[in-house]
Amino acid sequence: MSLSGVCVTAVESRPAGVIGASQSPVRRPFGARVRAFVALTKPRIIELLLITTVPVMFLAQQGVPDLGLVLLTCLGGYLSAGGANALNMYIDRDIDALMDRTSQRPVVTGMVSPRECLAFGITLAVVSTLLFGLTVNWLSAWLSLGALFFYVVVYTMILKRRTSQNIVWGGIAGCMPVLIGWSSVTNSMSWAPVVLFLVMFFWTPPHYWPLSMKVKDDYARVGVPMLPVVASNKVVARQIVLYSWVMVGVSLLLTPLGYTGWFYMLVALVAGGWWLWEAHALQHRAKAEVTGAKLKEMRLFHWSITYVSLLFVAVAVDPFLR
Repeated sequence: MSLSGVCVTAVESRPAGVIGASQSPVRRPFGARVRAFVALTKPRIIELLLITTVPVMFLAQQGVPDLGLVLLTCLGGYLSAGGANALNMYIDRDIDALMDRTSQRPVVTGMVSPRECLAFGITLAVVSTLLFGLTVNWLSAWLSLGALFFYVVVYTMILKRRTSQNIVWGGIAGCMPVLIGWSSVTNSMSWAPVVLFLVMFFWTPPHYWPLSMKVKDDYARVGVPMLPVVASNKVVARQIVLYSWVMVGVSLLLTPLGYTGWFYMLVALVAGGWWLWEAHALQHRAKAEVTGAKLKEMRLFHWSITYVSLLFVAVAVDPFLR
């Protein structure tokens, strides 16, 4: 999923069946190995997960939560998401070897063996669940484990290679940190995290589809039916606009429900309005059959990260202004 900040790099693809193989043995110095194992966790993506976790803790506390609890929740979340990402790389190592933007991942290059990757992912999953359960609470532990299971099994193993709606439902895993942030403070659930969960649910497709439009040839090459692979740019842009309107509408519910005040509403309106402007602009270019660099699909992708960051900063700041 899941789920933030992706770097697209054009490099030579490797043919199937030679993952990690080369004419000479892969040199695996200790420092490079450490960096490779860190890379398995996809730390840049996890940054976004933490951005949606910590502010919800401030909202749940209606102030500053216990800093030790914040640290443990972030550590547990990092280990859990890192384990899920490592298992994703283990499962997808065949297609990763054929896609330009993933062909330098550690399992593909041979810096980490498939067996090591599998063991690493399982270890992180177990450690993160126990960390949550023993130091935070068991509700957060089960939510974390559920997110990992959903990403690895439901998205990666079942949906990703079978349906163009893969990212819609697979994105549920990336929405779970919102629930975990709330439960870590309250050991319960409420409508506030449910609303923010839905914001992230409707945010994920219009966040990821512009990137998929940019690299759809990669996905087409390996037979992954991302929506831009199986549908025209006009259809994809129309779906982006639809999800965007629902996302912005849902984001405005927190204040009427009494969880936030004027500051959050102001940020949600301004940031949401700019998002809708960018989404409609992309749809306009798609309808005009603009292609290539002039389509500017990555404008919305980059703005989507800024949008979610601003919205959740507002979630954290709002309790201090009420």
